[in-house]
Amino acid sequence: MSQAARTSRFVALCLLPLLPLLAAPVQAGGERQLLAAINDYRGQPRRCENRQVRALAPLQLKASLALPVGYAGRLRETLKAAGYPALAARTIRLGGAADAQAAFARLRSSYCAALLDPQFADIGVSRRGHEWRVVLAKPQFAEQLGDWRAAGKALLSQVNAARAQPRQCGRRRFAATRPLAWNAALGAAAQEHSRAMASASYFAHQDPDGDSPADRARAAGYRGRQIGENIAAGQGSPSQALAGWLASPGHCANLMNPRFTQVGAAYAAQPRSAAGIYWTMLFGAP
Repeated sequence: MSQAARTSRFVALCLLPLLPLLAAPVQAGGERQLLAAINDYRGQPRRCENRQVRALAPLQLKASLALPVGYAGRLRETLKAAGYPALAARTIRLGGAADAQAAFARLRSSYCAALLDPQFADIGVSRRGHEWRVVLAKPQFAEQLGDWRAAGKALLSQVNAARAQPRQCGRRRFAATRPLAWNAALGAAAQEHSRAMASASYFAHQDPDGDSPADRARAAGYRGRQIGENIAAGQGSPSQALAGWLASPGHCANLMNPRFTQVGAAYAAQPRSAAGIYWTMLFGAP
């Protein structure tokens, strides 16, 4: 591949302190003209690399993805430092393109598969003279989650739908069982644990002070006689967190346990943490 056009995919290695470089505002002019051309291209069915690609939604311009043209670091870690935790990302550098039209022609000719990849939702574009950099990315968080209570109750609804069906959890067979009810104290304890994991970038049932799920439930005012806890990290939606738990025999057994009748659930997000987002579901039996 020539030095005028280079592309790379991210690797997850060490964190780079490049946030000041990424904080510059998204540039106007040629950069926006290139974005418009790319979105027009995505907006119609196309053929690319001997396959038909359906029309795609437009890419959204993100300032946090506008890397310096000369950037040569580790992509995923750099984007996380800029406040954009990426589930997938790709960077393309072009040289020798005098304007947006020339840059788009190069992209369409050599990188149609990247431009027409349906997983990408966001884009960053930067320019220095005849050099361009385009970053395509998919955010880690799959949807707008709302506040922790809204997301927790959405997760509860999905868990209750799962409990309504017989299920095999590893070697254990569970019959369909009654729905769980939301408990405010368990919700507060779940939110506090998710927030602590996100803030301190750890993933464990026991927190750094040595407190267990039962300790946190009691501290929040819950007086039930039995406590269980599921935690997850890195899943961008309630449905993704639930899918991971259902695939794990122990977590699945907590979800299906008929002794549990109450629950609280929450998430907390911190882009610069190890996993980006952390989920806690705390079960109780009064």
